[in-house]
Amino acid sequence: MTKQQQQNFLIVARKSNSLKGGNPPFFLFHLNIKSMTGKAYIDKFATTSLFITAIFSPCCFPLYGFALSALGLGSVELFGGFTWYIFQGLIVLALFGQYWSYKKHKDILPLLIAVTSSLLILGSYYISFSLPLIYSGMFGLLMATIINHFSKRKAKSCPNCVSTPDDNILIFQSTITCPHCGHSKKETMPHDSCQFFYECENCKTVLKPNKGDCCVYCSFGTAKCPSIQAGVSCC
Repeated sequence: MTKQQQQNFLIVARKSNSLKGGNPPFFLFHLNIKSMTGKAYIDKFATTSLFITAIFSPCCFPLYGFALSALGLGSVELFGGFTWYIFQGLIVLALFGQYWSYKKHKDILPLLIAVTSSLLILGSYYISFSLPLIYSGMFGLLMATIINHFSKRKAKSCPNCVSTPDDNILIFQSTITCPHCGHSKKETMPHDSCQFFYECENCKTVLKPNKGDCCVYCSFGTAKCPSIQAGVSCC
């Protein structure tokens, strides 16, 4: 992690000291860089453009020609001989958007659907031409985009997470379990320091980190401490 990224994390950590009851203030959910905003819509843009390209290319996609004919636009050919090149480029762009989203929300389902649909389209064009399979692949990409949309919304709804300027997701609460009595309790972790000791409220045992860990949350919690999550040493 660069010095600038470390400074950005410390800014988040200092602001996080205002937390009450373990939930980050609303403004922390908006620490997003501009490139993140653009990338978040790549799959939607590519899939929408894919269908627009097909609809306005009735010679290549006759199924959509019926829709154009109903609107009195049956003879419109928007891209001419460049249709398939644009089509392939949009498929690649849609896959990139799906992959980028997967790195954020870790839901692999839309990515798998997008990859399968893309292979179906390309295979149906280059190996054994089949318009029905190409149409199926297009609607598969549409389905992947819809699922991806809800996966991103679900990831953003995490009440215990924030985005840092370098686009990592930090979790500030962890359920710590005593290895002696098994008692568990949800705690808010310190945001700019290590907690080396923790007293179990049940058996009163004072816990210390395991060898190689920086704090008790890294050893006995359900989530590593925020510093480790951000890739910054807290000790």
